[in-house]
Amino acid sequence: MTSPLVPDLAEMLDTLSVVQIPMRVRFRGVTVREAALIRGPEGWGEFAPFPEYDDAESSRWLAAAIEAGWVGWPDPVREAIPVNATVPAVAAHEVAGVLQRYDGCTTAKVKVAERGQLLRDDLDRVSEVRDVMGPGARIRVDANGGWTVSEAVDALRRLAAYGLEYAEQPCAGVEELASLRIALARQGIDVLVAADESIRRASDPMRVVREGAADVIVVKVAPLGGVRSALAIAQECGLPTVVSSALDTSVGIRAGLALAAALPELPFACGLSTVELMAGDVTNDSLVPQAGSIALRDLMVDPALLDRWQAPADRQRWWRERVIRCHAHCVRG
Repeated sequence: MTSPLVPDLAEMLDTLSVVQIPMRVRFRGVTVREAALIRGPEGWGEFAPFPEYDDAESSRWLAAAIEAGWVGWPDPVREAIPVNATVPAVAAHEVAGVLQRYDGCTTAKVKVAERGQLLRDDLDRVSEVRDVMGPGARIRVDANGGWTVSEAVDALRRLAAYGLEYAEQPCAGVEELASLRIALARQGIDVLVAADESIRRASDPMRVVREGAADVIVVKVAPLGGVRSALAIAQECGLPTVVSSALDTSVGIRAGLALAAALPELPFACGLSTVELMAGDVTNDSLVPQAGSIALRDLMVDPALLDRWQAPADRQRWWRERVIRCHAHCVRG
């Protein structure tokens, strides 16, 4: 029998809509973002694990969509969430155009360590962000685990000249992150280390804390199984927390905002302004920043936009079958 926390499969499939939205710029290799949207009595949920994720990992994303649609979220302690601009691994001359899309943001996250690029490209990009945003802006870099410890030390020594808030997942493994923090301290390189993949894709997120591998943690609702699950992990870790997104439509962003709104403390701007990276959305009231923040509000999905961005029939079948398999994982618990 289906768990009372997991809705009936037929009920979920009856409201399933699959969208395919082009990206404005290539982002972590993605040029078109696909997402399955599911409507429950509490609202819409988004199920959009990347294609390479297996069913066990993807089932956590479905659990998050179920929470959004059938459970709802904890009460907020704040009504607006400060957010950062996100700068993909673009050429330096494209930086100003990217930043123009983010109204009033005073923090920027800059992608670095992109495959096929050089450290010189990263330095030029970060330098341009600093020039465009000015000396008072906060800049963080995100390597997505792309550096070895020695490469990270060298890169962060050079990038620190631009005044970094922190470096997100500079190395892939927890042991590497711990070693990097020691190396940075020994060499007097004043850059905080943030863990992202080592939290959201880990079977044991608390290992980051036990091994002293991070100063900051980055949490994402969908990979961690929902707002309440992510909130519990953040509270157990006890480190400063940044809430980020996973290339979501506004439906997924609303869940991220719910988590950020429920955290007792929010010392950093959150990475929840990624709708700007997409060429479309499923609502006419997209959750994008105004004066550097996104206000909490109810979300109205537009059926006309679901139709406009509707994925081809073969991709709809693919996502429908994925939901069926992941639903079985959720039922088994």
